[in-house]
Amino acid sequence: MLILGGASAVSSFRLEKLAHDAAGRGHQLKSLRAFFFYLADTSGELSSNDKARLRNLVDGTQERTEDVVAAAGALLVVPRWGTRSPWSTKASEIAKRCGLSGLSRLERGVAWHFDDMAHDTKTRKYLADLAHDPMIESIASDQADLARVFYSASAGPLRVVDVLNSGLAALEDANRREGFALNHDEIAYLVEEFKRLGRNPTDAELMMFAQVNSEHCRHKIFNARWRVDDIDQPHSLFEMIQSTHAANGDKTLVAYRDNAAVITGYPSAWFLPRPDDGEYSQLAEPMHLLMKVETHNHPTAISPFPGAATGSGGEIRDEGATGRGGKPKAGITGFSVSDLRLPGWPMPWELKLQHPRRLASPLQIMLDGPIGAASFNNEFGRPNIGGYFRTLEVLCDAQDKALRRGYHKPIMLAGGMGNIRPGHVAKQPIEPDALIVVLGGPAMLIGLGGGAASSVDSGQSDEALDFASVQRGNAEMQRRCQEVLDRCIALGAQSPIVSLHDVGAGGLSNALPELVHDAGIGAVFSLDAIPSDEPGLSPMQLWCNEAQERYVLAVAPKRIEDFKALCTRERCLFSIVGSASADEHLCVSGVTGVAGPHPVDLPMTTLFGNAPRMQRDARRQAANYPALDLSGITMDEAFDRVLRLPAVADKTFLITIGDRSVGGQVVRDQMVGPWQVPVADAGVTAAGFDGHTGEAMAVGERTPLALVSGPASGRMAVAEAITNIACAGIHALSDVHLSANWMAAAGEPGEDAALFDTVRAVASDLCPALGISIPVGKDSMSMSTRWQVGEVEHSVSSPLSLVITAFASVGDVRKCVTPDLNLELDTELLLVDLARGCQRLGGSALAQVYGQVGDQVPDLEYPQDLVAFFEVTRELLAQGLLLAYHDRSDGGLGVTLAEMAFASRCSLDIDLGVVDNPLAAVFAEEAGAVLQVPCDALDHVWRLFERVGLRQWVRVIGRPGGTPDTVRIRAGKEVVLETRRSDLHCAWSELSFRMQGLRDNPQCALEEYARLRDLSDPGLSALPAFDPEHNPATKAILSGKRPRIAILREQGVNGQMEMAAAFDRAGFAAVDVTMSDLAERRHDLADFSGFVACGGFSFGDVLGAGQGWAKSILFQGRLRDMFEEFFHRDNAFALGVCNGCQMMAALKDLIPGAQHWPEFANNHSGQFESRVVMVEVLESESVLFEGMAGSRIPVVVAHGEGRAVFSGSDIASMPDNAVQASLRFVDNYGNATDQYPFNPNGSDHGITGLCAAKGRATIMMPHPERNFRTLTNSWHPKDWGEHSPWLRLFQNARAFIG
Repeated sequence: MLILGGASAVSSFRLEKLAHDAAGRGHQLKSLRAFFFYLADTSGELSSNDKARLRNLVDGTQERTEDVVAAAGALLVVPRWGTRSPWSTKASEIAKRCGLSGLSRLERGVAWHFDDMAHDTKTRKYLADLAHDPMIESIASDQADLARVFYSASAGPLRVVDVLNSGLAALEDANRREGFALNHDEIAYLVEEFKRLGRNPTDAELMMFAQVNSEHCRHKIFNARWRVDDIDQPHSLFEMIQSTHAANGDKTLVAYRDNAAVITGYPSAWFLPRPDDGEYSQLAEPMHLLMKVETHNHPTAISPFPGAATGSGGEIRDEGATGRGGKPKAGITGFSVSDLRLPGWPMPWELKLQHPRRLASPLQIMLDGPIGAASFNNEFGRPNIGGYFRTLEVLCDAQDKALRRGYHKPIMLAGGMGNIRPGHVAKQPIEPDALIVVLGGPAMLIGLGGGAASSVDSGQSDEALDFASVQRGNAEMQRRCQEVLDRCIALGAQSPIVSLHDVGAGGLSNALPELVHDAGIGAVFSLDAIPSDEPGLSPMQLWCNEAQERYVLAVAPKRIEDFKALCTRERCLFSIVGSASADEHLCVSGVTGVAGPHPVDLPMTTLFGNAPRMQRDARRQAANYPALDLSGITMDEAFDRVLRLPAVADKTFLITIGDRSVGGQVVRDQMVGPWQVPVADAGVTAAGFDGHTGEAMAVGERTPLALVSGPASGRMAVAEAITNIACAGIHALSDVHLSANWMAAAGEPGEDAALFDTVRAVASDLCPALGISIPVGKDSMSMSTRWQVGEVEHSVSSPLSLVITAFASVGDVRKCVTPDLNLELDTELLLVDLARGCQRLGGSALAQVYGQVGDQVPDLEYPQDLVAFFEVTRELLAQGLLLAYHDRSDGGLGVTLAEMAFASRCSLDIDLGVVDNPLAAVFAEEAGAVLQVPCDALDHVWRLFERVGLRQWVRVIGRPGGTPDTVRIRAGKEVVLETRRSDLHCAWSELSFRMQGLRDNPQCALEEYARLRDLSDPGLSALPAFDPEHNPATKAILSGKRPRIAILREQGVNGQMEMAAAFDRAGFAAVDVTMSDLAERRHDLADFSGFVACGGFSFGDVLGAGQGWAKSILFQGRLRDMFEEFFHRDNAFALGVCNGCQMMAALKDLIPGAQHWPEFANNHSGQFESRVVMVEVLESESVLFEGMAGSRIPVVVAHGEGRAVFSGSDIASMPDNAVQASLRFVDNYGNATDQYPFNPNGSDHGITGLCAAKGRATIMMPHPERNFRTLTNSWHPKDWGEHSPWLRLFQNARAFIG
């Protein structure tokens, strides 16, 4: 084993935070430092050349080892013993690609140092707890102990449980020991089955049965027989939900029978590389809509980052594994936790801390979990464009201080939508002898028993089993799998995939049997054929682990070579693990060298068919919370508190960490208007790169209401989702389809009955009244946490929690409106009150911030009003008369109006009319919305509402304008609130500021927060210094030639589609070219007029952003020569964007004139940054920016390592022709800036684009390819046409080629 000491591993501001926090707890972490170190497992002594190459790859040296690793008392953090990190998987692959054939595996650790670390054992233990996550990391005792990282154990034994001789007792003991979570009926069933089979079960069979039949996988409560208050119920919960599809499923293509639902989409055009030559082209065909929403609550409670990451990853796989292969497109993420309790910022409604040690705190979940979810989405390449965040922790209505309602076991919601081709909607029948393939990552000892673990209340399982149940993610591997699926999608009817399934809970032990069981057949599998990174796995562990990023597929034998070729091109791991058989029997042969019978040898009926059906007996229990006491509450104080409640407050800290533009088809993300304020009601995407059809999704959840009434909370969740998605201009309410995610503390008093009543209220009553269906959903029935402190048992259980996500196809995405008010026209603001005058405050934000619940909650008593409202808003959008829109929900009308003012940076003058209770009028969270309409259209608007019977519940409440920076609310003649709009905005944004300050660089958080006080900030603007309507490439295009450009990608790159679309629009033949194509001589850069290195996360950026990609070129002689020759061609150009920019910067030794190009380092904020920013095009030689100098235009950025760092002398002293800067960040005033977030990464002098080779090589961090269509700009001037000014960059490329 070779050990190399590396560079600093943790930013200075994070070290300062850790030391400061430690001092507050009595520990002195003086001179705290952290360094990377690298462990190389080699087959022999590396040559001096190989050692030099390794040092170059990891930026580490053996000379540093003594200082970094061998220092006495150094805290050495490594991947958890017996596991392999995602970093290792990718770094080892890069090393082998670079010619290090003698290297078996690379791993990375972090060495923590502080003064007196050799003697201060107490502080060292404190740091150990702080610096590593025991779910995924271990601590080596010293340098010698590091050898354990590469320890390779022999395969574990196959175990048998003796039920033939010891009966129930033997299986009950195994159930406790192994954490199967089998109930008594299931144990009895298994004992009888194996007695019938005449043999004892293996541990592999028992673990498989436990996962396949867990609550998580089989939804036993939703399929149970129900008896409520001693009355037998005619329908199960699932039957009631299915009835919505039976009644209103005519626009649904797939419901309940696949990994995601499929609804009909509008005619559009797929943009795909042709299978024969790789050129991207349009394919006119409907783009049907995939929809799915999952939860990943238990893993997120145990280990927030990997738990949330694999939650997002698992939902993405569900979409990809639908039918014969789908394409994920855009996602949503949501969190519910108990009170945050930010240090130094206590909120008056927060209860005294009571929390079990084994679960992450709410604050830790919200600091780490969202980063985990965002990182997976970012690396995979799926924009996250919606979600929610709620905190709730209150005493139960019995007022027992040890019993609370809240989210100690959190909700982690991961959902999304995608597209699927018509011919791939249905899986094909799997024929006997079909080959069964595992696609994706290797088996590892992670996530063992996760399906069962997530099916029990927190506190009922063993802590060591919690350890084993948490997975970890490798998004780059999943990206490779999706690229294989994408190539199969492009093949259409010729796809080699017959059927596929994702690998999730239960691992292969669930996915492989389900794949063949769904086809009514059996299969024979071999454990020896399963790819594994851990030779010590027992047969049970190999069969049942939940290693992520895997799919199982059926492929016809005659097409297997075609499938292999696709996998090889994408460098995606796969293995043929078995074959289908006509006999409905499952046989799994063992691991070579492990004695015993077949690990699995069962009839399918034993596994799937005859397990006892659950019986639920429930009793209703009325809530007993007292009526609200509003005495002494002032409007000013109420606003101040409500705006700081997390469910209401600014969520920027959750949004900018996630890429919201990748794919180039996002029309509406969370950020709104020239100041990019996160108040959008829905997420909207374009169906393709031509036309204006698309898709929309929106979330609705009103869980605090369930403390008083579950059915009311369910109805209001549906109402909120619909009033949110109404902004998108959907043709009819029947086009809206719902995903319902049900979470409950099953078994707690009254909760089962509340679940039953709410399902019936939503599915049997409300959905038929609205004419909509619920074709997909998920349930999580273990939302309770218990722990013991001394003699006192504490309990926290969630209220019944229904999260609704509405999805719909959209006929014209340009019709979508936002809360950004139109300040140019004479307008009125209308309140549409769908509660018909009711103003109930129970379960509201106002109640919560005063430590109360209340006894009367909002409800939707008149669903016909919601139908009528949707019809009118649709007409107003179609006629262009709805100028701005925002629904009324958390925080009530007051927050609705405030958020519209924040988005528009305008004043408001509001008159509520004569009201009995101004607090209720302002803060009641009844269903409704605020509409902005032109004054001259008001009569027409009244007629529309009159026609549908809503006129008396719609009224004018005011207009934008009035005293500058002022929000004034009157109730008749009484002014109930008059305050500075900027003060309200600062109160609303303080939570985001403080969370960013805890998580990221606090200086950056402060700079972003301070800009709210700049009342003269003009916001985003667009000032092109050229005529965007003029196309300089017209003459070249008229020649009829389409020069070929290589759309270049390495594994992990995810931005190729939008890049190809932009160059295709400019007149190029855009060709899909992988690095494996170049390495294996399927393509050569000499055959192209240009290449573009696209954005993404090549090799997961494990050796630095773009560095692995670059070094795999530099250390392969043929590729190095190919690129160097290309850069010297006078008739060709090269462009690198984002990850491609970082890669090309690392190739600067090959590029003439690029010697002064910078390196790209971590953003100054310490965080991934996804923003819309202003950039200025500078005078330069770049052929792509020809004629654009002086332009200032908004553009998206999305990167974590975009800070340009120039070596040597200060670039300000260099001549311009040496630097060749072509693009820089400017603030909203047009000035070059170092200020965050206008300069989102802290680049020197704001430089974010450069050129060389006489302008033929250009690199930049921003993404103009994602903004070349006007509709994909989060904000744009109203006078832009189909294309934004950014198309000019691509037209210039076409003009240069001629």
